[in-house]
Amino acid sequence: MVELLFEDIFILTRLDPDGKKFDKVSRIEAQSEQFDMYMQLDVNTEIYPLHVGDKFAMVLAPTLSLDGTPDTGYFMQGGRRSLADKFEYVMHGKLYKVSAEASAEPNVKVEIYASFGGLLMMLKGDPSNAAHLEMDQRLFLLIRKV
Repeated sequence: MVELLFEDIFILTRLDPDGKKFDKVSRIEAQSEQFDMYMQLDVNTEIYPLHVGDKFAMVLAPTLSLDGTPDTGYFMQGGRRSLADKFEYVMHGKLYKVSAEASAEPNVKVEIYASFGGLLMMLKGDPSNAAHLEMDQRLFLLIRKV
């Protein structure tokens, strides 16, 4: 069984907060239900349209293999089932920055940054939710509407 790095349900709160920059890509802002995480994510809305108020499940995983076999970096066509079969939108990328934000509150927030071929993600929240994430780690982001 594949061990997931992060999993939660998000509600899309804002679409293109800084204005529309690209024709086929939108930056979304979303808040998670269970872990109170804030996320900004660039999504190709031409192939996966999203709207304010949409609820979606988001997963970060190190591999798409259902048995947890590490990702080789090569896509092998075949009839094998994968974690991607359970989701509607999948991106592969690399975690490039993890930073802790000191605040006046006793709560320290962690910010996780990943790039999926130029589409960026920033995930912000409790550091315990990022315990399995490491710098330069390759990962898959998977989304499905709920």
